[in-house]
Amino acid sequence: MSQNKLEENKAIVERWFKAFWGSPADLSVIEELLAPNGLVHYPMHGPIRGHQAVRKMMTEFREAFPDLNFWGTSPLIAEGDYVVGRWDGGGTHTGPAFSDLPVGSLPEASGKKIRFTGTSVFRIENGKIVEEIGEEGALVALQQLDLLEKPNESYLEKYKDEAAA
Repeated sequence: MSQNKLEENKAIVERWFKAFWGSPADLSVIEELLAPNGLVHYPMHGPIRGHQAVRKMMTEFREAFPDLNFWGTSPLIAEGDYVVGRWDGGGTHTGPAFSDLPVGSLPEASGKKIRFTGTSVFRIENGKIVEEIGEEGALVALQQLDLLEKPNESYLEKYKDEAAA
């Protein structure tokens, strides 16, 4: 694959990160950059396929977390049809009740804040995203939302002390 094609693929992902995941969101990018049967899959939301389902997921996510914002934290890496990006992001739950989570749900305007990181792998075909498969800090986010127990402090301190030594 030519260097030019790799740069084009990275530009598609950069635009997706800014418009779909960034703030303010521009969900018109779904039809522009996602293949009609494109897949977006993260553990906290499960596999979501197609324009309508992807739009519904993001609309509900942004209604629940109006200040939702994600941004890249390092240069994108491209090889063949794949682009990989590392990101950071989060928001505050000030909107309606939210249950699009693997465990539990949030009542209306809980005020809970999330901040987590992740890595996303995109597959690009003919200038469209056909897959966005990622691993986000779901455990951290669910703990911040008080939907899962936080680790005990002695566990955290154990490794902190060893790293400092």
